[in-house]
Amino acid sequence: MTDPPYVPRRRGRRAAASALVLAALVLGACAGDDDAAGGSAEASTGAELYEESCASCHGSDLRGTDAGPSHLSQVYAPDHHPDASFRAAITQGSRAHHWNFGDMPPVEGLDEEEIDQIIAYVREQQVLHGFEPYPPS
Repeated sequence: MTDPPYVPRRRGRRAAASALVLAALVLGACAGDDDAAGGSAEASTGAELYEESCASCHGSDLRGTDAGPSHLSQVYAPDHHPDASFRAAITQGSRAHHWNFGDMPPVEGLDEEEIDQIIAYVREQQVLHGFEPYPPS
């Protein structure tokens, strides 16, 4: 008797998108022809968008400023703040709940694809640099 063929379970669009981003990161790291930071094309575009829309508060190096927290903090690991949390913070803003920086206003002028590119960039940087402890020492 043979096993029935594998049939993947249907997942939500966000889970599927996250899986695709992860796959792109893994494949991009193996390809050897990505940008100098070792990133995917989506994350490279995300880096530019991050610099324009996020770096003034969260730092060009993602390590935070006096206006916003580090995106390399363990608090922003995917198991604590999934991509949907980033998306909601960007589109709707976020009330202060881990930090004393005050509420985050929504980020205006980004479409869904640009938001996905920013999230891909942040996730890629988290993989490259690892996470900082929370609370910061």
